[in-house]
Amino acid sequence: MPLTAPADLPLAIGPLSAAAFAPYGAMLGQPYDANAPTPAFTNANTDFWHQHAFDTGSGGRTEVLGVNYRRCDGRIDTLEVHHLTQQAIVPLGSVGVIHVVACSDAQGAPDLTTLRAFEIPPGQGICMQPGCWHATQVEASEAMCLMLTRDSTTVELVAHMQHGAPAQESAFQRLPHAYLLSR
Repeated sequence: MPLTAPADLPLAIGPLSAAAFAPYGAMLGQPYDANAPTPAFTNANTDFWHQHAFDTGSGGRTEVLGVNYRRCDGRIDTLEVHHLTQQAIVPLGSVGVIHVVACSDAQGAPDLTTLRAFEIPPGQGICMQPGCWHATQVEASEAMCLMLTRDSTTVELVAHMQHGAPAQESAFQRLPHAYLLSR
């Protein structure tokens, strides 16, 4: 009898909110709040306020990357994780991204009971905590994003993806079945 792959499972895309994203990290793009307990300033010319204190982990240096996302097949079959650093993604321009996240289980693998998909529009973003499994897609075309990450994580990922070098700061996990993004 031939083996068949398990059927793809639906994964609904939900709106991004601070409360919904909290198990995975922090939402970026919160509006100015003059009553917030964090540093803030406003005058006729400008407003600025605290969004999030980025943490690269012990000994890490923050790197700002440009990232173009083009995958748009709506199928999630692999997740990626970074063990040491937070990672922030903010869509630039007029196209947002769909970002899929899952918490780690006790063994460090993706806990698929926590798997969620969020729509991240331009002008908002997310900052994942270390150990947050993730994948990113667009609905069509391409989305350019600003990314904050740890510079050694980028160097290691490039060596791993281009040359098969071992990865210590990051990992990839093939899922037991694929998920199809749906609205």
